[in-house]
Amino acid sequence: MEYKGAGGDRKSALLMRMKMSDADMKRKQNKRWDDGLPLSGEDAKRLVLDAVERLGADGRGRSETIKLVKRVVELGVAAVAAEESTESFERAAWASVEARQGRRASTVRDLRHYVRRMLKVPGIGARPLRAMTTKECRALLHNAFGQSVHSYRKARAILHSIFAYGMRQEWCDANPVSRIEVPPVTERTIEPLSSESARKLVDTASQCGHRAMLFSLYLMLYSGLRPGEVKRLQPERDVIWQECVLVVRPVVSKTGGGRMVSLRLPETMLRQECTIPRNWEQKWRALRRAAGFEHWVPDVCRHTFASYHAAYFRNLPALQLEMGYRDLGLLRCRYMVPVLLREAEQFWRGCHIK
Repeated sequence: MEYKGAGGDRKSALLMRMKMSDADMKRKQNKRWDDGLPLSGEDAKRLVLDAVERLGADGRGRSETIKLVKRVVELGVAAVAAEESTESFERAAWASVEARQGRRASTVRDLRHYVRRMLKVPGIGARPLRAMTTKECRALLHNAFGQSVHSYRKARAILHSIFAYGMRQEWCDANPVSRIEVPPVTERTIEPLSSESARKLVDTASQCGHRAMLFSLYLMLYSGLRPGEVKRLQPERDVIWQECVLVVRPVVSKTGGGRMVSLRLPETMLRQECTIPRNWEQKWRALRRAAGFEHWVPDVCRHTFASYHAAYFRNLPALQLEMGYRDLGLLRCRYMVPVLLREAEQFWRGCHIK
């Protein structure tokens, strides 16, 4: 029997479908799944049944179960998408450095140095940031910085900042470095310079060949500035002559916090001599050598200032402000070495401060 027109085509299709066996129907359905997805219809059926069993949906009606499975699929897709939305550790690390380009050049240089050392650990650069664990981060710090407690502490802080940046970019959900213990700091006592040694430095800096460093030396010995802070100063901007104070701005300070210190200079120093010379570090080394100091302890001038200030003025809150600390804890445990009052008097009177 022949069927003509569109109606005949529909009847032919209906007859053909009625003749197809159940097995043929399953094969055709599975073919549709296999053509578009790497799953068969049987695979999908098993997955749905597994979800229903895990959710304990046996007592639910058909419509309610379908809604529940659909919700599970939607939430699962969102969770997988979030989990796969990440970056490699290498890219995240360099992106966090790039985000801090506004910091001081020395700070950015340190960040780059530490990131390069981290990336030398085999396999760490390609690791997805979201997948990294506390155990991995601890091993990374140990392998790259385990030889030095100071480097380990600093590297831990930088690694923590990388994950913090990654969390803000939604590349990870947690900061695994937060669970890594910070190594305790063992403070070593730094003995202050004797008043005689301080006098030798001042006398040497007063000579013609080293006079360009006299202003810098007074800032370190009698105002407590760090060498790096002195080097970054701009006296024409930072010195307030009317108040005889020096403003240590955040961009100058080592810790990033500003403070104001008393300006203590010799009576014979002219205002035009209050400059920071070029090649400052070389001139500072040359001054120390000329004064007879072959071995030099970093920050000893700052420790000398704190010890003699505490012994002579006996005003810890004022010293705390000049040193730029939030409390007296670090000041007492690290910087204040007991000195005799007589020695402190010689130190302050020997500098001829106006």
